[in-house]
Amino acid sequence: MGIQGLTSFIEANNQIYRDVRFRDSRLVVDGYNLSCHLYFTAGLEQTYGGEYAAYADLIESFVKALRGCGIQPYVVLDGGDDHTDKKLETKKQRAKARIQAAHERSMGMPTRGDILPLMCKLLFRQTLVRLEVPVVLSSSEADREVAALASEWQCPVLSKDSDFYIFDLPAGLLPIPHFQWEVAAQRGFVPCKKYTASSFCSFYNIQRRILPAFAALAGNDYVKLEDMGVTLRLEVHKRSRSAYLGALLRWLRGFQESQEALVASLRLMVGVSRQNEAEVLQNLSVGMEEYQLPPSALSRFFTDGTVPPLPPEDRAVAPDWFRLPFTEGRLDKVILNVLRLRRARLPVMVEHGSLPSSHLTSRPIRQVMYGLLLGEEEVEEYDREVINAKNINFQGRRLGALLCPHQCPNQSYAPGDVCVEALQVENTHATPRLDRDVAHAFNQWQSCVTVSIQLNQLLTNHYNQLQTMMICS
Repeated sequence: MGIQGLTSFIEANNQIYRDVRFRDSRLVVDGYNLSCHLYFTAGLEQTYGGEYAAYADLIESFVKALRGCGIQPYVVLDGGDDHTDKKLETKKQRAKARIQAAHERSMGMPTRGDILPLMCKLLFRQTLVRLEVPVVLSSSEADREVAALASEWQCPVLSKDSDFYIFDLPAGLLPIPHFQWEVAAQRGFVPCKKYTASSFCSFYNIQRRILPAFAALAGNDYVKLEDMGVTLRLEVHKRSRSAYLGALLRWLRGFQESQEALVASLRLMVGVSRQNEAEVLQNLSVGMEEYQLPPSALSRFFTDGTVPPLPPEDRAVAPDWFRLPFTEGRLDKVILNVLRLRRARLPVMVEHGSLPSSHLTSRPIRQVMYGLLLGEEEVEEYDREVINAKNINFQGRRLGALLCPHQCPNQSYAPGDVCVEALQVENTHATPRLDRDVAHAFNQWQSCVTVSIQLNQLLTNHYNQLQTMMICS
């Protein structure tokens, strides 16, 4: 995420960081980053469907550690995809990489790609709500809203997204890998490292106003020179990403403003003609815009419950009643994507690439949801076929409900929970190898449960919302 190679570049010059003892403060948390970091660094299982009980315990331990130090976390989760589709190609490439990693995991092969089990995001939010941690769903990707909220509150951000190295945050960034919350109970504070843009700029002798230009020229999720067939001719002594970033920073020392640097960079570009100069400059400017912070839309929601307005482009497609449950996270972001873009990107699961996608099993449930949202309009789904990402168009359908409200006026008369008790007997014949068919069947079940929860949310939780821990324990 963010700027390729920037985190490693800064880690190699870690005198930019300052050691701090963090306590007694608000903390704005990049929820998606934290959810992944907790799961992956704990070494929880990714291949066999997920260790949900252990994950819930881990989240609870994290929150308890922060509260023991007087730290008040405010968690912001990613919402819908950007309506401009600026990051669509980036997301497609990442999806393809995850599909390949998932296939390799299913074969027992070593892979660098981590795959978050399907229901972890839902469990993360449900656990935070149970623990009464303030949590909110942004109307789009959370980065700018996290930065805007932290700037307004003058408190740090907890994340490991390299975009936060570019935002000029008054109280800085606490990179998650250096956030030692596990020892907080013994020490009464969280030992961690703090990054500030001013420290970075002082170290490399550049103006803070130049950082957005640095991000755009280095290449972020919104703009990459190579995607435009352009390269930047810099004095680089060795061919590495770190050397390139260092050379770019040295070149930027001579500029006071970002726009000035962008215009000057055209003279260093190979592959730019007079005909496409304006287009290249426009794309770079778009890449810089993401670091201009708007006033926080979530500050008042956290303090007095004022629901932020939807972006202007969404007001014609999303009804007003949608705002509160969506902001509270009681409606999944896939619902906004369907309304906003007529599109759904289906998450990757660990399964053998020769098998059909497990999400095919839950397609009829999704069609009911799409029909409720859009009637007969088409929805574009992104799913996998073999080991490639593929987009599929199909018609949303209005299907008959199996149980109407007037048929069951009191939910207490509806069928109760089905309880299954398993005997804890060791299977001495167990094999560590993944049974493809069993894993595939479990993935199909998880997909159906997840989409059923999303449909139930859309029906304003007509049936009591399923708790991930209850159905997966």
